[in-house]
Amino acid sequence: MLFPVMRTSNNWLDNAFNDLFSDSALSRMNSTAPAVNVKDTENAYVMEVAVPGIKKEFCRVNIDDDGNLEIAIENKLEHKEENKKEHYLRREFSYSNYQQSYILPEDVDREKISAKVLNGVLEIELPKVVKNEQKVQRKIEIG
Repeated sequence: MLFPVMRTSNNWLDNAFNDLFSDSALSRMNSTAPAVNVKDTENAYVMEVAVPGIKKEFCRVNIDDDGNLEIAIENKLEHKEENKKEHYLRREFSYSNYQQSYILPEDVDREKISAKVLNGVLEIELPKVVKNEQKVQRKIEIG
């Protein structure tokens, strides 16, 4: 992945080396959304959202007033006392809040949606509405 770099002098070799260990550009970058997979099975759609290191208490899954699926992930990291004898040369882990709404397909049973967090993945099961297809046999009169 390439990151934007601020050039402050004409000494490209010195800057290229220093930029490798600089995190000043990283703080200005927009955070990225978590990776999302969606599977279509016979009975349900299954969304998998990457939430590594996030506890289930910091994930919210709701149906909003418009009937859309709303996912929110909050950053509630505890600030640890860092060792004063060491510091980061490069820091790329991103911990930011995330919120996204998804339009659900018409065949999702909104009353039976479930979610769980396991091994760094928020899994949301969106069961499909069971269609009651009745097969009716009858004789059709020819007029």
